[in-house]
Amino acid sequence: MASLSKAGAALTALREDLTGDVFAPGDLGYDDARQVFNAMIDRRPAVIAQCADESDVVRSVRFARDLDLKIAVRGGGHSVAGMATNDAGVVIDLRRMHEVTVHPAAEAVRVGGGATMSHLDRATQPYGLATTGGRASTTGVGGFVLGGGTGWLDRCFGLAVDNLLGVELVTADGYRTHASADENPDLFWALHGGGSNFGVATALTLKLHELPEFSIALVLYLPEHGREAVRTYRDLITAAPNEAGGAVIYLTAPPEEFVPPHLVGTLTCGVLLTYAGGEDDLRKLAEPLLALPHETEVVGAMPYADVQCMIDDPPGMRNYWSAEYLTGAPDAFVDVYCARAASMPVPTGTQHVLFPMGGAVADGPHGYPVPYRDAPWAVHPFGIWEDPADDERGIRWVRDVREDARPWSTGDVYLNFIGDEGPERVIAGLGGENARRLAELKRHYDPDNVFRFNHNIRPA
Repeated sequence: MASLSKAGAALTALREDLTGDVFAPGDLGYDDARQVFNAMIDRRPAVIAQCADESDVVRSVRFARDLDLKIAVRGGGHSVAGMATNDAGVVIDLRRMHEVTVHPAAEAVRVGGGATMSHLDRATQPYGLATTGGRASTTGVGGFVLGGGTGWLDRCFGLAVDNLLGVELVTADGYRTHASADENPDLFWALHGGGSNFGVATALTLKLHELPEFSIALVLYLPEHGREAVRTYRDLITAAPNEAGGAVIYLTAPPEEFVPPHLVGTLTCGVLLTYAGGEDDLRKLAEPLLALPHETEVVGAMPYADVQCMIDDPPGMRNYWSAEYLTGAPDAFVDVYCARAASMPVPTGTQHVLFPMGGAVADGPHGYPVPYRDAPWAVHPFGIWEDPADDERGIRWVRDVREDARPWSTGDVYLNFIGDEGPERVIAGLGGENARRLAELKRHYDPDNVFRFNHNIRPA
């Protein structure tokens, strides 16, 4: 750790050199700058460098290295474990770097390292183009993609990481580099699931796909009809084309215009059927779901960027999530899954999510460190509540969902869906052989484990 005089002089120089802003404890705006979306996380960095461009990122990395300060990287700040911040270290905050440049003729897009899904989706939508994004508009693109990336379009367009064309990176020694299939291919491979372990991603280039129309059917059922709804959706999606996706979501019915008043604040089973195409084809596909007894339905064409906002979790809530990837969703699993909904914390923002994989996910490249690719289903307990008094029961419920799923679990996991669950779960999210190769690459690119506020890969 540097002396106080050296640290003070270095901080003064950083404030002068950065195009963006620098916050330290006591500064006006510091408390706002340090907040992340998960209210369970309350950390106090020594310095928050809100970078305006790649040169700012270089200066910030070198500042932290010179003072031997730990580094956290903030894109969307959506990490449930609070990996976008730290105590007494430096936060490299990329939120100002949210530029999105669409190249429609090349069907590609360059996305700044601080952009969210909303920035990306709103920019590509006027061109009738899209790429696989997260299921919430507030998710940061960088962390989402580099962690693998699953969303409403993955059965159609593959995982987000399957659409990665290039990454602009600032490495642990404060130098700029670029990774693609032709340039630093080993590093490029590592960025397909290795997350932020190898540097600060200042920009990503992604492949786009034509998406002129998008449609949804959202159907809400009373819990007593949940088993039948889940089985119907399961059978429907198993036989459906890759354009179909969506999820089953047990939730507290929100006070929205389309929700009948008698449902608001109560446990409800929702089925969301998404379709990368027009309303007519969607309606034919949704017929078995609409034939079941249900309380309300919303069926029709909707801009994809608007669908992306449908289940955004509000800021300032307490969050705890996890996931299990499944060998299948037989009736025995459906019974257990639906029964667990009865103990879900209600009324809260908590969601009990079951979604399909398959399609272009399973058909995608198998060489990347995303071992969950072949799982046909995933269960995702998504705990959200406001009152700290609910922490114990909320966390217990999420863990109970995982325990319920063990008989059908593949053992693999998507790391973006979980908090800090220990090194064994990190390996489960990368694959054993992949983890060994990644550790060797980590030794080359970050031998001091500078970038360790993540699902960490220790240098071999």
